[in-house]
Amino acid sequence: MKILFIYPNPSKIIPSNLVKLFSIFSNPIIPAFKALNNVTPDKHKIDIIDERIEQINYDEDYDLIGITVMTNQAPKAYMISDEFRKKGKKVVLGGWHPSALPDEAKQHADSLVIGEAEELWPQVISDIENNKLEQIYRQQKPVDLSKIPNLGNGRIKQKGINSAMAIEATRGCPHGCNFCAISHSPGRRIFRVRPVEQVINELKQISQKYILFSDASMTINTKYTKELFKNMRDLGKKFYCYGNANVLQNDEELLKLAQEAGCISWTIGFDSISQKSLDSIGKKTNISNQYTSVIDKIHDFGMNVEGSFMFGFDADTADIFDSTLDFICKADVDKAEFHILTPFPGTPLFDEYEKQDRIVTKDWSKYDGKNVVYKPKHLIAEDLMNGIQKMYNGFYNPSNILRMIGRNVNKGIFPLITITSISFQGLTFRNNKRT
Repeated sequence: MKILFIYPNPSKIIPSNLVKLFSIFSNPIIPAFKALNNVTPDKHKIDIIDERIEQINYDEDYDLIGITVMTNQAPKAYMISDEFRKKGKKVVLGGWHPSALPDEAKQHADSLVIGEAEELWPQVISDIENNKLEQIYRQQKPVDLSKIPNLGNGRIKQKGINSAMAIEATRGCPHGCNFCAISHSPGRRIFRVRPVEQVINELKQISQKYILFSDASMTINTKYTKELFKNMRDLGKKFYCYGNANVLQNDEELLKLAQEAGCISWTIGFDSISQKSLDSIGKKTNISNQYTSVIDKIHDFGMNVEGSFMFGFDADTADIFDSTLDFICKADVDKAEFHILTPFPGTPLFDEYEKQDRIVTKDWSKYDGKNVVYKPKHLIAEDLMNGIQKMYNGFYNPSNILRMIGRNVNKGIFPLITITSISFQGLTFRNNKRT
């Protein structure tokens, strides 16, 4: 069979040609597709389209279309699926959104994969070959990561020169913040690890120098992570990963081992500089008055900090934007993402807001962290939209962009290209005000 995997682009903002150029270098293969490639029998051919940088040819002769769907991608994914099905193609949908709302998703697919897909995918393929495709395949227990094969047989290729490869060492997050779609997806509250030697063997097979660990956090089991980092020291890799602020604040051994293993940057979900807001969402891993110390410690070990910040919590008032912008500039955060709080289907936050009659739209395309889809408590929607714009305008200004690029000049071609790409994306958002 000829199989096509699609990552839909839900954005109505068309990326500039320059952003597309940098994306060719900096967008790694979607981890879910890499995993499915690894469990697909060798006799089948696989193509991947990341619609953020490539267009779909609906007339290409494929036997099976697999589409991964996050909530804001759902309308676009359904449109793509419907178009292929009109042409008689079999379409299977998977990902967070179909797992949360299967009754909705099954109206636009021949079949759904609910939950983690690696153990189900070979059966899906076999059933298609034997004309026995079921409408729903549901993973009943968390996947055993030790049984997932390493890097596949080369059927899928990275685009670009020296682009990054995304790999996974662990899966799951037990913290369960009430807004998090990851930890409230089926099976994802159960934290699991791959054997260290398996991860090291995969890293040795990868030709790319730059690695993105797609794990929810590399600080959940520090004993495991330290062992992994120790074994990575002689591999010559450079990598990016996610971590929790409280662990990085208190574990200098972990930071030292990360730096020795080749870590370039930690992405941290700071979420808010307001401790009251953090407490309201059950974010037990963050203490806001320790943020500056965390950032300084990571910088002391020669690594960057990318911070993720969210606005619209019930404790937030109009001054949260100025105070956050002032903090991130003074603390020398190297990169930053800004989001409006979004109650994704399947999360406790969505259920809570729906019971309170605070959900104002179920246009899933707006569930992108840049639109207001619920009734805030102390702010109005316009305050949040303008506030996010203010954050992008303030952080992604020319002088700050030059500072960020300057910090990465001596770290290699991929970090420089990545930070430049992110900066241009920030500029794109600055210049595309939402309506």
